[in-house]
Amino acid sequence: MDWLNYHHLMYFRTVAEEGSIAAASRQLHVSRSAVSMQIKSLEQALGAALFERRGRHLSLTETGELVLGYATEIHRSGRELLDAVRGTPSGRQQTLRVGIADVMPKMVAFQLLLSVMQEADAPRLDCREDHPDRLFAELALHKLDLVLADVPLPPGLGIKAYHHLIADSSVTLFATPALARRWGGDFPKSLDQVPMLLPSRTTAMRRALDEWLDRSGLHYSIVGEFEDSALLKVFGQAGLGVFPAPTIVADGVIQRYGVQPLGEIPEVRERFYAITPERKIRQPAVEKLVREAKAHFLEAPG
Repeated sequence: MDWLNYHHLMYFRTVAEEGSIAAASRQLHVSRSAVSMQIKSLEQALGAALFERRGRHLSLTETGELVLGYATEIHRSGRELLDAVRGTPSGRQQTLRVGIADVMPKMVAFQLLLSVMQEADAPRLDCREDHPDRLFAELALHKLDLVLADVPLPPGLGIKAYHHLIADSSVTLFATPALARRWGGDFPKSLDQVPMLLPSRTTAMRRALDEWLDRSGLHYSIVGEFEDSALLKVFGQAGLGVFPAPTIVADGVIQRYGVQPLGEIPEVRERFYAITPERKIRQPAVEKLVREAKAHFLEAPG
């Protein structure tokens, strides 16, 4: 039966974090040869090299990156096990590592994370923003606990992960009071010739909006296209055009940017997903986020 030595993983993780065997030996208060032997034993057990030398430092191989993610989880679980058996708190604040898709509205991400952060024992957030595919890859390497995205996990990606629908919203168009006076009224007919600020063509919202605008037969001009939803709203706040946002954050958009809703588009939907490494969520903070987001946003009007 194959098995892993817990101490091998501890030595490996220390070398990975310190960048060299010499630094790891000082950190662990053991000889360099002892550290080297532990690393070699782990590589033999796994049948793969974990480090490659670059100058005076050691860098992780692709397999090493994978093993580091698992080693971090194993040691964290070990600490939690000891705390649970002893019935004493660890005194260490847990970290929730969240990947946020770069095209996801930041106000939505904030609302989704808010329920977790309002708890007395709230974890420390480590948020990273990137393209969804890169975030999914980091999730597979156990570098992230959760990915929030406006798209589900694509089929055929070859990553063991699962998506959970946590919010479903219509889209509302917003404008400054001056633009609202000009293009308000008989929505959506009143939008003819309107200047539009739109999200990037790579987003799910943009594709749905394009279809709706084509069906409506409206004539409009595109003033700007934005990957960053917050930047789009800043331009909208400056009165440069009408812009969309999910209806579920309409109150926040109105309050923060001083704009008015022109009208809701029920046919255009924004759906948001929590992507996790396992189907049955084990981490309490992630389970709480998914549970409360579903209860609030999937039952919310719009």
